[in-house]
Amino acid sequence: MKKKGVLNAQLAGYLAGLAHKECFMVTDAGMPIPKGVPVVDLAVCGGVPTFRQVMDAVLGEVAVEHYTVAKEIGEHNPVIWSYIQEKLPGVSHEMIDHVDLKEMSKQIKFAVRTGEFTPYPNVILQAAVVY
Repeated sequence: MKKKGVLNAQLAGYLAGLAHKECFMVTDAGMPIPKGVPVVDLAVCGGVPTFRQVMDAVLGEVAVEHYTVAKEIGEHNPVIWSYIQEKLPGVSHEMIDHVDLKEMSKQIKFAVRTGEFTPYPNVILQAAVVY
C-alpha cells in the first residue's frame, strides 16, 4: 500500500503518466468538462475536498512550468488567486476570459474535479520536465 502522496489510484496514474508540456486541469465542482476528456471526480459534497487541498496534493507530485486561469478570478475570488500565485511563484502564467478557458479545456489530457463552491477556481496546469 502506498503510504504518502496522492492515494487516489486514478489520479495517481494520470499524474504519473504526464509528459513534458502536457496539460491538465484542477476545477471547482461546477466547471463543465468537455466530452471525451477524462475526469477524476473527487467531489464528495460542497466544499469537500477544497480546491486548495487538491492543488496541494497535485503540486506535491507534479512539476509545473505554466498555468492558465480565468481573468475573472482576480475580481471574484482574490483569496484563491493569491493562493495560486503563492503556490506557483515564478511560474509563467496567462489570464484569459472564462469562456476561453472552457474552450481551452477541450485540449487537456484530464481534469480533476474538486468540491470547491467558490467562483472561478479553475486552473490549467502545464507539466514541466524535472531534469
